[in-house]
Amino acid sequence: MRAHGSCHCGNVRIEVPAAPAWVADCNCSLCRRLAWRVAYYPPEQVRISGETRAYAWGDRLIGIHHCPTCGCGTHWASLGEDFGRMGVNARLLDGFDESAIEVRKFDNAG
Repeated sequence: MRAHGSCHCGNVRIEVPAAPAWVADCNCSLCRRLAWRVAYYPPEQVRISGETRAYAWGDRLIGIHHCPTCGCGTHWASLGEDFGRMGVNARLLDGFDESAIEVRKFDNAG
């Protein structure tokens, strides 16, 4: 069953194939500051509607997208190389309950 969500103001809508079975808790400098819980999906299975803006940093392999109105981080996507996945901010999904699923720690602070 597909899962849906949105940014705070509702201008960006997210649709994914299912609620995540697990999410990543990454400790890189950006994810730590944004407090994301990232769910991964094949890009062709994710629908993002509405305008987003991308921020690219470091090695510039991915764009971190956010709503230009309310500022909520929505997803990250490849800026060229095909990773076969993209990350969605699971905290924006309707009914997301972090205590009900596995949270995997990703050590990317290095």
